[in-house]
Amino acid sequence: MNTVTTAAGQEPRARWIDANQRYLAAEFARLTARLGGEDEAPATEAIDEARSFLTAPAAIDQLAGIFDLSGFERAVLLLCAGVEMDRALASRCAAIDGSRPHVSFALAIACLADPHWSAVAPIGPLRLWRLIEVKDDQAIATSRLAIDERVLHFLAGINYLDPRLRPLLRLHPVRATLPQSHARIVDEAADVLDARSNAAVVQLLGEDRAGHLDVASAAAARLGLQLHVLRASDIPSAPYELEALATIWHREAALLQSALLVACHDASGTAVATRFAQWPHGVLFISTRESIALERSSVLFPVDRPNAPEQKQLWVDALGPEAARLNGSLDVVSTHFRLSADTIARTAEEIRGSLGASASPDAILWRACRASFRSGLDDLAERIEPVARWNDLVLPEAQTTSLRQMAAHVRQRLRVYEEWGFARRSGRGLGISALFAGESGTGKTMAAEVMANELELSLYRIDLSAVVSKYIGATEKNLRRVFDAAEDSGAILLFDEADALFGKRSDVKDSHDRYANIEVSYLLQRMEAYRGLAILTTNMKSALDPAFQRRLRFVVQFPFPDQRQREQIWRGMFPSSVPLDAVDSARLARLNVTGGHIRNIALNAAFLAADAGVPIRMSHLLDAARADAAKRDRPLADAETRGWV
Repeated sequence: MNTVTTAAGQEPRARWIDANQRYLAAEFARLTARLGGEDEAPATEAIDEARSFLTAPAAIDQLAGIFDLSGFERAVLLLCAGVEMDRALASRCAAIDGSRPHVSFALAIACLADPHWSAVAPIGPLRLWRLIEVKDDQAIATSRLAIDERVLHFLAGINYLDPRLRPLLRLHPVRATLPQSHARIVDEAADVLDARSNAAVVQLLGEDRAGHLDVASAAAARLGLQLHVLRASDIPSAPYELEALATIWHREAALLQSALLVACHDASGTAVATRFAQWPHGVLFISTRESIALERSSVLFPVDRPNAPEQKQLWVDALGPEAARLNGSLDVVSTHFRLSADTIARTAEEIRGSLGASASPDAILWRACRASFRSGLDDLAERIEPVARWNDLVLPEAQTTSLRQMAAHVRQRLRVYEEWGFARRSGRGLGISALFAGESGTGKTMAAEVMANELELSLYRIDLSAVVSKYIGATEKNLRRVFDAAEDSGAILLFDEADALFGKRSDVKDSHDRYANIEVSYLLQRMEAYRGLAILTTNMKSALDPAFQRRLRFVVQFPFPDQRQREQIWRGMFPSSVPLDAVDSARLARLNVTGGHIRNIALNAAFLAADAGVPIRMSHLLDAARADAAKRDRPLADAETRGWV
């Protein structure tokens, strides 16, 4: 904020600055007269005249009111400012001291009315809020008193963020449109702060960091304040430096009429943020995933990302007329992606121009949403680029039907849960979870690829055997990181090696057994609440606890392919551009292997043929099949390969 006070904005700024400077000059003239033992009446008349032109209180009077300065403290501050700004007053001070122009406490005691020693005490407002500084190491009475440069400019009508804080803070604007759930929190938070005279700390909880900022800035605006943001990681840990930061910010909060939000989203920043919050800073918000224990009074508000209907409305508001072309797509993206109001606004701004000129606006919207989320999961899981389609998948009709039903559940969540009201009946079990069971190579991962292609979603594979830790609590922490990162994007999560965690749940014999069961329960809970599709794979369905299986919405058994299915797999295995020489799919189908092994054999045979410079022949496939069997330590039966060569 660049005005000295919001009231000054009611008149042209230049008018207030001119009147404030006249008022300040008259105050300096009165001090000059007092120090010289001259008549103060002309300067007093000039002060009254300048005050009549002020559209808001003069800057010195604002400071005196904000920091509760006594008349003597006010005069000391003016005297220190005058030495810097007024030549006559500076000369008069130099004449009294007999040296360079400066202000000492001894001079102030001798010349100003109603003096008191507490004016320069470290706990007095002049030094406590760093309005002035003691510059020398001499006795306090003779040391030079200097006004802080930031305060000096404020008195002149120039209001800005202290340069010492500028690298640490950023100003967050008020968002024009908020989802209804956030608007309600704004009303409640503003009412609480108003009722408690801005003395409470407001903790905004959850993962919607952008939402925290929007709620805090809107609540601050309700109180006539702007919002600055400070990262907890930028708060110094040394006690003296932390105290200095807190003190300077308190002064800035008053001068700029601003609230502060401390963004604390990792454990390393929690401790220092807790210490910082003990200082009185005016209106203070803390953005954190989980609540922080404070000695000060605090109120907690969970701030979740907008729900699907709210997201859709935000899209409509942000896209304007272009939203009419995307009605069906807005339902889909609002269901699949968990976007903040800020992300929706930025994305809409980026694509609005291209939507009108495109014949496929739906695709533009979908790609823009997907592009926002990949980085969060890429460090925690393996991203799979899906290539398989429905016609690549060879399964019995029952399994294919289950997969298509699964895709329908994902597509129609908004309509069923929100528009038809099922979510209002119960908030449990709304996540779409599935178990894919079957031997290695039977198509479990391919089916996940098909789902990702069908739904146009990102696919990530998480190896549960790598996530499970022998240390108590570490597995749950690893799982939390994965789900938290995936929550926004609605990506398909493919948890491989579910047996590593989901075997028969053991009887509780020690703390490790008890915590293993807690880890199972935690993953089930997150899967049931996850907005996307979570798939678990296992090679041993019989080893899984039936109680666990009942909590999954879909259980799909991937059978070992029979000969007819294997022939179909062989026929679709070779791209149309591959040269083949008398390759017999019917004979190949007698080989008793899964689709994954068929792919490995076909690929190995292709390399053998390419190296020989000839088309793929049955002899190449026989050599490749023998190599695959040796790798599995399973010799080929004569009946399987009879007639290949």
